[in-house]
Amino acid sequence: MAYDEILARRVRERFGTDPEITEKRMFGGIAFLHRGNMAVGVSRSDLMVRVGPDATDAALARPGTRPLDPTGRPMRGWVLVAGNALGDDDVLGRWIDEGHAFTAGLPPN
Repeated sequence: MAYDEILARRVRERFGTDPEITEKRMFGGIAFLHRGNMAVGVSRSDLMVRVGPDATDAALARPGTRPLDPTGRPMRGWVLVAGNALGDDDVLGRWIDEGHAFTAGLPPN
């Protein structure tokens, strides 16, 4: 399944030249990893964001979000943000920063 190349480019631009960010094709999309831990990813036209278990409920209360549920069982600590909710660069940037901040607190993988 293809992923939104424009959204992926916008994510890439937000991360800039951070040497701790790598890209990897995963889940039919592309993942952006911070020191080996997935922070965000692009799947189809949506943004997958790793917010952490304690922030999941608050993240799901924000516009355009839904649980990440690839197997019929929601993944706690992750949300999907609809691509049409990411038109504003500031909104996209806040989601990317949130995923990046969570993974910054994890040991390298």
